[in-house]
Amino acid sequence: MAELVFFSGTMDCGKSTLALQMDHNHTARGRQGVILTRNDRAGAATISSRLGLRADAVEVTDDFDFHAHVVQRLSAGGRVDYLICDEAQFFAAEQVDQLARVVDELDIDVYTFGITTDFRTRLFPGSRRLIELADRVEVLQVEALCWCGARATHNARTVGGVMVVEGAQVVIGDISVSDDEIGYEVLCRRHHRRRMTAATARASVLSPDVLPFEDQQA
Repeated sequence: MAELVFFSGTMDCGKSTLALQMDHNHTARGRQGVILTRNDRAGAATISSRLGLRADAVEVTDDFDFHAHVVQRLSAGGRVDYLICDEAQFFAAEQVDQLARVVDELDIDVYTFGITTDFRTRLFPGSRRLIELADRVEVLQVEALCWCGARATHNARTVGGVMVVEGAQVVIGDISVSDDEIGYEVLCRRHHRRRMTAATARASVLSPDVLPFEDQQA
C-alpha cells in the first residue's frame, strides 16, 4: 500500500540531500516520480542541498493542487509512482490534505521533507498537518549541532548574527550570510531560550587580559 511519509528535522540535517537520494534510488529501480518544492533557497523550481546537489522541480504555489496535478499527468498518459516533496513546512494544510488523497485514492507514495517548527518554536501549518495525517513521521538521524556541540533542536532567525523572535513566519534565508543579512542558525534548546547564537557567544567571552576572580584575591 502507498504511504504518506514525513521526514523531519532541523535545518542543516540533510533533508534535501535525502530527498534527492531517495529520488535517485527510486529512479534506479525503474520507478518514475515527480519532485516538488517551495521556496528553495536556490530559487524557484529547484531543489538544492547544502552539499551542492540540486535538481529541477515543480514549484508549489499558493493555489497549487497536488491531487489535480497528478491526475492531469496521469490523464495525459504519464506515469507517476511517487512524489518527492521538499520544504513541505511551507505547504498549506489543505495541500497536505491533497497529498493524502494522492496516497489513498491514487495509490501513489508521497515522501515529504521539512522542518517542524519556525524560529519562534511554533509549528508550521504544513508540518502540523503532516504530523496529523502521515502514515509515518521519521526524524532524520543526521544530527545538526548547536555551536556549543550539543544536538540542535531549534531553528533561530538572526540578523547580523543576533537572534530575533519577531517577524513574518516565512522569510527565505540561509545559514551562511553576511553581516546585517537575515540568516538562520540551529541551536540547542538551552541556547535558543537564552537567544545565544554563535556570534553573541563569541562576543560574550571574557577578554584574555581579564584575570579570573580567584586570581585577583589579595
